[in-house]
Amino acid sequence: MSQSVSVIMPALNEEECIESVVSSIPLQDFKAKGFDVEVLVVDNGSTDQTADLARTAGARVVYEPRRGYGQAYRTGFNEAKGDIICTLDADGTYPSSDLPYLVEKLLNEDFEFITTNRYGAMSEGSMSRINQIGNAILNFFSQSLFRLPFRDSQSGMWIFKRNLVNRMQLQSKGMSLSQEIKIKMACHLKVRCTEIPIHYEKRTSPPKLNRWRDGVGNLYHLLRIRFGTLPPIFDSENTVDYSVIDDYDQSAIPSFTYSGTPTLSQSSSTVFSTRQTNQLKF
Repeated sequence: MSQSVSVIMPALNEEECIESVVSSIPLQDFKAKGFDVEVLVVDNGSTDQTADLARTAGARVVYEPRRGYGQAYRTGFNEAKGDIICTLDADGTYPSSDLPYLVEKLLNEDFEFITTNRYGAMSEGSMSRINQIGNAILNFFSQSLFRLPFRDSQSGMWIFKRNLVNRMQLQSKGMSLSQEIKIKMACHLKVRCTEIPIHYEKRTSPPKLNRWRDGVGNLYHLLRIRFGTLPPIFDSENTVDYSVIDDYDQSAIPSFTYSGTPTLSQSSSTVFSTRQTNQLKF
């Protein structure tokens, strides 16, 4: 019995590139491998022709008027019909051509969650120096507070099994969803994970990221998840209602190993299995 795949993209005023990004999904490659595919664009309140152009290119469009990266993805996850969920940004930065390979890797190697590492092969101009510094800080805190093995805690390209959506109980409405989903998968659900280096391209439309609000907000979000007692001082996009993580024990934080299997960028991937560890309390 063939499995189905949903490719989800949140989009806000991406009329310059949405058609080309939707058209770049390798539907024929998926079909040749036996997968049925839907392309789902979540229009997050666009004021341009994003929705119409996405529909013309063959995507199913759903509307989420409540602004926020996380809000759009949570709506997309609930709307998705596929057994496997893949995510992409609508600005052409992530390599859609890698999706069939990544889906097969998920299934053939018994993974439940794959995230990607943008530092595997980053095109010139794809990430500013200040954003690289901000990402390094967030990676440091993600690894220090949760011992996450992922080298890129902020990557937005993931492949995972749809039956995990409700179990994650995602709460982030803004950019912090990217780090929340990795923490939930690795530390809460204890699923078998891996991180794959990818080619990360320069975006073809103006950025929506507010580096100071989103960067500081994401750091504050990490501290709230870990310690739970900080007040929600940021706007609603990064406000979450986590209870305190009780009984903190370093032995309960998962360990990880690296595999030597070549990946798309000829680098080693991170294999992260948390099935034999104790569960953090969220």
